[in-house]
Amino acid sequence: MLSKLQAKVFFLGGTFLFLAIFIGMSIHSLTVGIPEQMNAKDLNEKVILGKQLWDKHNCMGCHTLMGEGAYYAPELTRVYSRKGPDYIKAVLTDPNGWGPRGRKMVKYDMTAEEVEGLIAFFEWMNRADLNGFPPEPSLKQ
Repeated sequence: MLSKLQAKVFFLGGTFLFLAIFIGMSIHSLTVGIPEQMNAKDLNEKVILGKQLWDKHNCMGCHTLMGEGAYYAPELTRVYSRKGPDYIKAVLTDPNGWGPRGRKMVKYDMTAEEVEGLIAFFEWMNRADLNGFPPEPSLKQ
């Protein structure tokens, strides 16, 4: 059994130890981790246009990106590597609106430049190091 003084020292020592670990991890994330993982050096005008279109058209109202958003439509974090740029372009430029399996995506009248911007945004997202997110599905049964 700990005495009152020993319990106090144990509590304060643990508190300061974990506070130091938390501060160290926060500093590492902000100075090294996030900039390297998000490929900030690869941002260009097309990628920024794509992100602005993503926000303007409220794509997150149906889709998820990096696990954030709605779950009505597919997760698009790795759509560039899963489907490729031609597929993305076909979805965005379909004259009748994209409607697989009974769900219909809103038809947006985007210019060719806007479509290329969204494709560039998805390509940039695809290169982000997300520590294994989203996980690859296990197809073994």
